[in-house]
Amino acid sequence: MTRSDLVEELAARFTQLTQRDADLAVKTILDAVSDALVRGHRIEIRGFGSFSVSHRPPRLGRNPRSGEAVQIPEKRVPHFKPGKALREAVDRQPEAI
Repeated sequence: MTRSDLVEELAARFTQLTQRDADLAVKTILDAVSDALVRGHRIEIRGFGSFSVSHRPPRLGRNPRSGEAVQIPEKRVPHFKPGKALREAVDRQPEAI
């Protein structure tokens, strides 16, 4: 599902929302999640999952073309951990074809 699909679904479920209002709602939520992660906060949505920032320490990697050792710097990366209800719901549903 893409962002535009999510906007369409939201507008379809809530008829009082226009397409523009649904787009603004989705954009606002995603911006809030992004801003919180940038500040290093953790976001928890009960029944869905939690978003957090993980720290990857610096490490030594290899250039696949030349095989030479390359130093990879440390980085902060977003991480999503699904909640129990989401994991169970995904496991219960048959694959959509």
